[in-house]
Amino acid sequence: MTKNQEVKVTPGNTPLTAPQKTGLELVSILHPGRDVVLAIDLTESVGFNDEGRALLHQIVKDSLKPGDLVYIIPFGSDVGLPPGHTLSNPLGTPVKFTNDLSASTEKILEQINFKSDPTLANTDIQRAELTIYQGLAQINQNRLQQNQPIKPQSVVWVTDAPIGKSAGIDSQTWIETPAQSPFRIADSLESKQREAWIQALPIHKRSRKIENFQLSVVDIAPTVQEFCTPAPGRTNTCLVTTYVIRQLWLPGLVSIGVLLLTLFGVFKALKLQRKWELVVDFEVTEKPEDQKCRLPHNKRIAIGATEHNSQCIDSIDCPGSEVRGYLERQGENLFLIPTHTAPIYLNGKEISAKTLISSLRFRMNCPDTKNRDYEIVIKIKK
Repeated sequence: MTKNQEVKVTPGNTPLTAPQKTGLELVSILHPGRDVVLAIDLTESVGFNDEGRALLHQIVKDSLKPGDLVYIIPFGSDVGLPPGHTLSNPLGTPVKFTNDLSASTEKILEQINFKSDPTLANTDIQRAELTIYQGLAQINQNRLQQNQPIKPQSVVWVTDAPIGKSAGIDSQTWIETPAQSPFRIADSLESKQREAWIQALPIHKRSRKIENFQLSVVDIAPTVQEFCTPAPGRTNTCLVTTYVIRQLWLPGLVSIGVLLLTLFGVFKALKLQRKWELVVDFEVTEKPEDQKCRLPHNKRIAIGATEHNSQCIDSIDCPGSEVRGYLERQGENLFLIPTHTAPIYLNGKEISAKTLISSLRFRMNCPDTKNRDYEIVIKIKK
């Protein structure tokens, strides 16, 4: 976005739908980091005590995470925005909290003024609320326009003034409201703007009283302002759905790929765990089946030598006392492995090397010493 294209954000004309809110949450999860504003009232009525300093130190050291962008905004009758702030940086240039936690913490604490400013009096709290909430909305709206990941946002308020009050904050509500402040008037343009932002932003507030001031944390879920306008063909053109699709299509595609690979892996693992059933039919008998064997993955069945064989889980009888070969399962494949102690045939062909059995029904022949056939038909049930 160039400077000529920058537009001051206003509350959207169309509420976000549930899928849009979920999409924005996913965007923020995929790109960790938050906007965190430390909004500090520097009027004399606040005055930091030891507990207040310790709490701010604790927030900076323990609550901030790598990737957070930290804005330090002092305020009193006016809001102390840094010189040169623009629509691109409505709250000034933030301090980025990095993996070097110690250095980042010190950099932030160095910029916090723990001393009250005697020149600042009469805290205009609703002016501070409008400036900060609109500034945060502008930051995320800039990201929307530039197709950059939006972020969740938080404001840490350190003030003795009441926050979140209704428009028209008179002296009975807050005695320090400046006499000329437009926020004393409920229907002033500034009061209406502040009220609109409080309604537009998904705000969640938590507070704790600290002697002569209150520390409040306002969390704002990742959000942007949706603007829909009529378009040709009885349609509307909107911003957020297109943005969410642009942000999530690649991670979504990757997630689908990972899911498919995972499902394939689980399916394959389950197939490997399943024992095959081998139904053995000795052609020399009149029975349709004479033996059933269970064959797990990476296990063998001996052909011959019916006595116990520690390398095999079962055996199939044939003439002679030797082991003529093995049926070995490797994953989804079954191999016939000859031992060369006596001839063994597979589907009419003598086998001299490890051979893949490609069908679910096959015939083996183990002729005796007089070369008389001894045929075995085996069916595989996976």
